[in-house]
Amino acid sequence: MATVELGIERTALPARAKPELLAPAGDRTCLIAAVENGADAIYFGLARHNARARATNFDGADLPEVMALLHRRGVRGYVTLNTLIFPSELEDVEATLLLIVEAGVDAVIIQDIGLARLIRALTPDLEIHASTQMSVTSAEGVRLAQELGCSRVILARELSLVEIQHVRQGSELPVEVFVHGALCVAYSGQCLTSEALGGRSANRGECAQACRLPYEIICDGERVDLDNIQYLLSPQDLAAYDLIPRLINLGVTSLKIEGRLKTPEYVANITQHYRRAIDAAWAGQPVEFTARDVREMELSFSRGFSHGFLDGNNHKVLVRGDHAKKRGVFLGRVIGVSGGKVRIDLAAPIKGGDGVVFDGDERLGVPEQGGRVYEVFRAGRSSRSQASEPEGISAGPAELTFGSGAIDGRRLQIGQSVWKTDDPELSRRLRKTFEGPPHRKVDVQLRVRAVTGEPLSLAGRTSTGFSAFVQSETPLVRAENLPATATALRDQLDRLGGTVYHLGDVETEIVGEPLVPKSLVNGLRRELIAQLDEAARQSCPRRVAAEPVLPVLKRELTAALEREPQQSEPQLSVLCRNTEQIEAALAAGVTTLYAEYQDIKLYKDAVAAVRQTSASLFLASPRIEKPGEGNIFRFLTKQGADGLLVRNAGGLHYCAEHEVPFVADFALNAANELTVEFFKARGALRVTASYDLNFDQLEDLLAAVPRTWLEVVIHQQIPMFHMEHCVFCAFLSPGTDATNCGRPCDHHDVKLRDRVGKEHPLKADVGCRNTLYNAVPQTAAEYLPRLLHRGVGHLRIEFLDDAPQVVGRTISLYRDALEGRRDPATLWRELKASNRYGVTRGPLAVLG
Repeated sequence: MATVELGIERTALPARAKPELLAPAGDRTCLIAAVENGADAIYFGLARHNARARATNFDGADLPEVMALLHRRGVRGYVTLNTLIFPSELEDVEATLLLIVEAGVDAVIIQDIGLARLIRALTPDLEIHASTQMSVTSAEGVRLAQELGCSRVILARELSLVEIQHVRQGSELPVEVFVHGALCVAYSGQCLTSEALGGRSANRGECAQACRLPYEIICDGERVDLDNIQYLLSPQDLAAYDLIPRLINLGVTSLKIEGRLKTPEYVANITQHYRRAIDAAWAGQPVEFTARDVREMELSFSRGFSHGFLDGNNHKVLVRGDHAKKRGVFLGRVIGVSGGKVRIDLAAPIKGGDGVVFDGDERLGVPEQGGRVYEVFRAGRSSRSQASEPEGISAGPAELTFGSGAIDGRRLQIGQSVWKTDDPELSRRLRKTFEGPPHRKVDVQLRVRAVTGEPLSLAGRTSTGFSAFVQSETPLVRAENLPATATALRDQLDRLGGTVYHLGDVETEIVGEPLVPKSLVNGLRRELIAQLDEAARQSCPRRVAAEPVLPVLKRELTAALEREPQQSEPQLSVLCRNTEQIEAALAAGVTTLYAEYQDIKLYKDAVAAVRQTSASLFLASPRIEKPGEGNIFRFLTKQGADGLLVRNAGGLHYCAEHEVPFVADFALNAANELTVEFFKARGALRVTASYDLNFDQLEDLLAAVPRTWLEVVIHQQIPMFHMEHCVFCAFLSPGTDATNCGRPCDHHDVKLRDRVGKEHPLKADVGCRNTLYNAVPQTAAEYLPRLLHRGVGHLRIEFLDDAPQVVGRTISLYRDALEGRRDPATLWRELKASNRYGVTRGPLAVLG
């Protein structure tokens, strides 16, 4: 992988400390694998409220035992509560938090702002780590996390080393950075694809992996021929082992491995390699990984390795496009098939028993095939009869045979790529690191006092900070022969096999030639070890509220609900993406408009059109703000609109500092009343309800806050993927980034066609970030009577590429339904008839 010189060593940064190695655990075996292979800390989820719902996860009942296991080994444990929390779940989450606190969990990783408020009301002593799901990409995002009581921020994976440096310089909290594992193509916390296409939410741990599916580019109505490139949104995996020294120089607090859905062998493999890299870099030694080291990591899981975004944006590198599955190590290409043998020009080692896969190509009718190698031949001789490397024969032509019927040689093609996907010998070696008795030991220092006439006493202290003291029930007597010696006592105390402890220094005090029976020493040793184990179970006392805190937190909300004015008709607002749509909306009588243009220089036209009326206009901020992009808010406010539609922490900070009116939009993920209240307290005129709510949950939220606080989007094309990855640059330009791409996004109408033929519009914003919108709009039309019954104060319609006449007619249809002139239950059919995209219900459907 290429690296870039960033000059970061010359910049003054906060003092460094050796970074923590943070490993994933989807189950108990993975947890043990991480411990035994050198993790400093482990993150794992409980059965609910974590972003990996498909992992086995942990039962809250075993949490004290799990934390004792970790603390005994000097390892910290972090529980992931990194999903959005819905109104009906707040009481349950408070109860879960009490279990977490009592179990001695070191920190919780969270996404939801309301949850942060709940934790801080419950206890000041539980560490909160802001999840990458919070989309923190700037110093303002870090400061918002600090305001919420977080003690660490997990930065978005889309930041480069230079951008991480800027965030570190502009903020105080420690930061955590992903260094290895799968990359999401969308910003974490900003992906709505799963609910748009699959009726489930990535923000609730139920990602549908739509980014790993094939797509075609439709440019100006024509399919673009990309040969065998079809996985346009499937990034290669992150592997930053060679960037560890730079990350240490930046003062990154924690280096994180992704993989709570991966195997214990993966956890063991990747953890041990990064342990070695961190230790070498911290000691000032070069981080040297051999080709074999890299192959071993690739075999545990790899879609191809890259630095992700850490080197900056190179849109030609992140996505290969020719496959989306785990592939492992590139083995070579087929150069012939004869007599039941497949001849391959090897690029990597292979041996009998290894698993391989031959790439398929649906366009050519070539199927993917795979199987285990039975035997390897070179120059007509079996590898069994030749001396070879431990990994097998490598480099140059070789012939592989397979079990009967495993591979159909007739369907293989010359030039077909072959991948090594499994090495049983490597898997066995990795399992040995975490199966059986503990391998990673904890040093224990002992002090022995053996004095004639006094009880034998034994004090111990572990390198992980736990202490214990035991003594015999009866005093020692003087020995008639063979009195105790320091050597004999140490030999007896060193019998720690089967425990996690390793004997360190032993300080011995012997007075009066006492008789110390071996049985007595053995008994005291076992008792001391039991007490040290028990000490690890005892968590440090934490301050916890004596009574449930949720009623206290909601006291102001309850008062605000009681002050709620009498119900009136809901206000209808419209978001437009060009000035023709704005003019159509104004002609339809809309008095509150939002503008979101691809070319922000055209906002002056939107303002001019609105200023001819008494309507108000809010300009939409980008969903992401990176270091150096803060001037966008100044530009937006200078356009003369009435305020901003804010979508990130930078916008919140700017509007508060400059007293700019603003509406908090969907990207801020307001899914419960505590989050809504937080944004209202920051000055929001109103708060857009999260798109992750189904309708029952939306009703719960409407009942929990004053009706004028919320705005509900009732018609839109869901913004599914929001990406740093630029599809325009990657596949429609010879360039590599925004400086040399020629901006095809400004000149072409581009859609991505999925497997079922739906064509999803692709747009780029002012920061060159791509958004892929659902091909068909979502409507909440049939729920309008229930929304009106709940007294909703603000409803919004959003348009994308709709013609002005469609804008006018759609507004008229909704207004007729709201005013009782049309049946809302059948409105969706008319919207479909008048709109070329059709309708899907998406997350506003009541999910069973």
